Amino acid sequence: MKKLLFIFIAFFGLFSSSSAEAIRITSGKENAKITIIAYESLTCSHCADFHKNIYPQLKKDFIDPGLVKIEFRHFPLDAAAFNASKIVQCNPQQSLEILESLYANQKNWNKGKTVDELNDNLKKFIDKKGYKVDFKKCTNDKKIEDFVLNDRIEGAKDFKVNSTPTIIINNKKFDKSLNYKNLKKTLEKLI
Repeated sequence: MKKLLFIFIAFFGLFSSSSAEAIRITSGKENAKITIIAYESLTCSHCADFHKNIYPQLKKDFIDPGLVKIEFRHFPLDAAAFNASKIVQCNPQQSLEILESLYANQKNWNKGKTVDELNDNLKKFIDKKGYKVDFKKCTNDKKIEDFVLNDRIEGAKDFKVNSTPTIIINNKKFDKSLNYKNLKKTLEKLI
């Protein structure tokens, strides 16, 4: 299924001419000296681990003081992640909150044997949390779909992203083991 999704995305990318006006999901000051791009898939357990164990400390030590800006980009690895990404992009006022909630509660919504079951669990989760998102409209929105797919295509093309999470720091791929200690050392050298 992952291979089929990738083929679809690659094919779609060749013929996509839409320029979605979706807003990037960011945290930190726009003019921070260091920009981190995090390519993630919402069904990836390692991405959820990044949000649980690394991102809070990164936010406290580097983002909140204004040294680093982080930009979350989509790299869906399956249909469930693809639809979850579209939901995250659908309400710009709540995008970061929804993103963080989906990672924190990944085991609660990312379950099911079929795409329909996965979508149903995702919809129930979004509704239960009270997010202002029209599930059907968001998952069928062509501009949002293009935006998410183009993130994935650009990540693979520009940074050779092939797994998640992949971290890019000031346009260079972070190639060390992804833990806070390694990330902190790298960032301190750039400050």
